[in-house]
Amino acid sequence: MFKRVENELEMAMFNGIWTTVWMEKGFELEFSNHTLERFIVVTEEGHYVGTSEIKPYCLHSSVINEVWPFQTNQKVIEAGNAVAEIDKMALLSPYRGRYLSDLLSSAVYIAEKLQLKYFVSLLEPIFMRALRISYRVPLEKVGEKIFYKGDDVVPVLFDMEQMYRNKERYDWLVYPGDKRLVASATGGAGNS
Repeated sequence: MFKRVENELEMAMFNGIWTTVWMEKGFELEFSNHTLERFIVVTEEGHYVGTSEIKPYCLHSSVINEVWPFQTNQKVIEAGNAVAEIDKMALLSPYRGRYLSDLLSSAVYIAEKLQLKYFVSLLEPIFMRALRISYRVPLEKVGEKIFYKGDDVVPVLFDMEQMYRNKERYDWLVYPGDKRLVASATGGAGNS
């Protein structure tokens, strides 16, 4: 399951997880001052294993535009204030396959709650491929692979509105209190 980071302990766990993953991958660490929300993935045994961070996006001042010019993308321009940046999508190594759906669900959940249309992001090419093929995440590669802070990344645009308006298409999608979340946490099929 996923939950909002709500206290200092959870913030310490959040920072411990993503920095561990970033160091393992050889990425440079970059802490965020301004966020819309931070989520942490928690196993049924209570282990903190994953993170996602949603940051405000601005056409004129977001740092991500220095890496790739998202501000020139027509969809981003037309969406106006309904765009955010997703960052620090990280799962500790032993939990990567099993808890990715929780990580993705946290992103869809906050996008719907805040009525965001798109997320901009820089993704590892292999991770981008997994999202597209295994999870059928509607994302658009908006530029070519570039080297940034320790690894190759691909600039992408996630169509968040497409996901939260068509939840039935994504059998991995679970929200807090959703019966599918309870079923998957107890080892059920996750489709009830």
